Amino acid sequence: MTACFPRRLFQTAAILCFAGLSLSAQDSSSKSAPKPKPNSSTDNATQNAPDQPTWDPLRAEKDMEVGQYYLHKGDVDAAIDRFQDATLAKPGYAIPFRFLGEAQERKGLKRDALKSYTRYLELFPAAEDREKIEKKVAKLRSEVEKSKK
Repeated sequence: MTACFPRRLFQTAAILCFAGLSLSAQDSSSKSAPKPKPNSSTDNATQNAPDQPTWDPLRAEKDMEVGQYYLHKGDVDAAIDRFQDATLAKPGYAIPFRFLGEAQERKGLKRDALKSYTRYLELFPAAEDREKIEKKVAKLRSEVEKSKK
């Protein structure tokens, strides 16, 4: 067995040497070939591909978590941004619309809050807090109607 070990070691070293030589040969040939330049009119690497989904439930959950933190902290603008991101990342998810409505109501954006609460009730008709949200919707509707006059 001890005689076998140096032989295998030699074979492994020979394989690695050969692989290294072939890699270096490929590297030198690729360095001499000119690289194609990206076409500025068609290169849109900074944008997502239009056929890729924007649905990302993990990101939506994280946005909800951070948005609730900001709302608790009192930074309503940051909370609104995070809740809006959550609605984009997972459009059929109702809870971000409730929190978005709450943040918008705190900010004084009554029409936006009305839309958010309405969307929440559309997505989650069996919500436990449905009566509470319907009262808020009715109150916001009356305030929006008063501001129109």
